[in-house]
Amino acid sequence: MSDPLNPIRRHPTVGVPVGDVTVGGDHPVVVQSMTNTDTADIEATVQQVLELAEAGSEIVRITVNSDPAAAAVPHIRERLDAAGCRTPLVGDFHFNGHKLLSNHPACAEALSKFRINPGNVGKGKRRDEQFAQMIEFACHYDKPVRIGVNWGSLDQDLMARLLDENQRRDEPRDLTLINREAVVESAIGSALRAEELGLPRHRIVLSCKMSGVQDLIAVYRDLAARGEWALHLGLTEAGTGSKGIVASTAALSVLLQEGIGDTIRISLTPEPGGPRTREVEVAQHILQSLGLRAFVPSVIACPGCGRTTSTYFQQLAEDIQGHLRRKMPEWKDVYPGVEEMRVAVMGCVVNGPGESRNAHIGISLPGTGERPVAPVYVDGEKTVTLKGDHIAEEFEAIVEDYVERNYGHSDTPA
Repeated sequence: MSDPLNPIRRHPTVGVPVGDVTVGGDHPVVVQSMTNTDTADIEATVQQVLELAEAGSEIVRITVNSDPAAAAVPHIRERLDAAGCRTPLVGDFHFNGHKLLSNHPACAEALSKFRINPGNVGKGKRRDEQFAQMIEFACHYDKPVRIGVNWGSLDQDLMARLLDENQRRDEPRDLTLINREAVVESAIGSALRAEELGLPRHRIVLSCKMSGVQDLIAVYRDLAARGEWALHLGLTEAGTGSKGIVASTAALSVLLQEGIGDTIRISLTPEPGGPRTREVEVAQHILQSLGLRAFVPSVIACPGCGRTTSTYFQQLAEDIQGHLRRKMPEWKDVYPGVEEMRVAVMGCVVNGPGESRNAHIGISLPGTGERPVAPVYVDGEKTVTLKGDHIAEEFEAIVEDYVERNYGHSDTPA
């Protein structure tokens, strides 16, 4: 899905196979997410991976931080395979990854990718040795690696060196610029070292996570200009609710519009008891809004005003959007192209008929003081006028019929 009048030209990157998914190259931007279960709890982790995968997460990262967690990974993979879920699993390693991969070869085999944070694989001489061990395991098991730098856990030796160099300048630079330089240097230096150790470039993904929007944009522009490694985008510690969504969208949309980024994750703090899948939906909405990909039919709905004192159209829009998302796991294989469908649910006569005509299928509900009827438009033509107490059910049935007629496979030979 792309806009032919304003195509987004991706920065050239090397394609990295991650299980059955390829990140980078000419492949679409991939949606990722991460579990927040204790990986040692096999049942809970399998359930959450299945939920994330069904929501549309194409790669799922899991924490591997202890011997019980590492021992659980192959069983998690087996359970997912038995459920028909082939979503690649990425092992998130910190501090002790070299030991866990050494002690649990079945874990290394079951994972589709390793994530290494060069800021906390060790200190001093041990850092270099333990980083090398992790890369050697990746080479041995033929696994790709994401070298994931996070500004909150930077290599302190590197940071100290850059600060010392800055102090010796005639005009020292702002600390913000030093932080940005440090994360980029850590990522690129680690990638080059991994290549020296035998890990090919088509097995490397880079990320530099920042919590500030402008910092993230600046860092990834620098990364994209300095190499052709596949890039994973994400605003770390984005926060909760609308703040996290807006900040992530602001940062990632700028970069994606510039063609930077091969895979994304939206790091939302879920509300207490809230679904982990929310971050997947936000990632999909960002990509779909930019015209980079399509995941689910889009619903166009007006915000409401003094002409729409009834909340009926708002409820109908929400119900239709929920219905379409729930149906997509079933529809995506049966009705190819249905994710491109546009549905309009409008609240009054001002913009209702026009927006409804421009959508594939649309309904213009009556506003305040208007006749209690709701014309329905299909491919620009008015087809029926609904009224009474069952408008929602009737419109949903019309949408279902449209999908069947326009996106269903024909059983009749050509």
